[in-house]
Amino acid sequence: MSALIENWVDDLKEIGIDAGASFGSLSAEQLNWKPAADSWSVAQCLDHLILTNEQLMAPLDKKLAGEANSFFENWSPLTGFFGSFLIKSMRADQKKFKAPSQAIVPPSDLPADIVEKFVANINTVAERVAESGKLDFGKTVITSPFMGLMTYRLSDGFEIIVEHCKRHIRQAKRVTLDVHFPQ
Repeated sequence: MSALIENWVDDLKEIGIDAGASFGSLSAEQLNWKPAADSWSVAQCLDHLILTNEQLMAPLDKKLAGEANSFFENWSPLTGFFGSFLIKSMRADQKKFKAPSQAIVPPSDLPADIVEKFVANINTVAERVAESGKLDFGKTVITSPFMGLMTYRLSDGFEIIVEHCKRHIRQAKRVTLDVHFPQ
């Protein structure tokens, strides 16, 4: 396994461990508590990550199955731009983003096993990333499942997944630090 893949896999596994340790003992009430009507709960952050990861794995699965880059993926002049832009915006935490699709907007009331489901999901994502060693990360390009004109290198795609997860775990932790968070 290459060092890059190892780093992504380690990061993803750490995210799962951190989520389990940070949220695993919370009750359903605590997991679903929101600091404001337009804010997300811990459970919604985790469910959003599960839904998003499932969508983002679809293009990877196609590449792992041998699908070649499309003409547009090979020639899009913005491939490097989109990947870098998304990675920087995920790391910065300066701006709120609207979910690009209703398919990844979580419901308001989720069961208490959402933490276990997230940990299982993130471990599955880590396994898929580990399987990707046969692909050329610099030349393999994927199209965003949310915006068809947005393409990015596979390496950027993996970095986006990691940073997106870290971003929402930070968001979920901020929810638990709110002074009104139920004890």
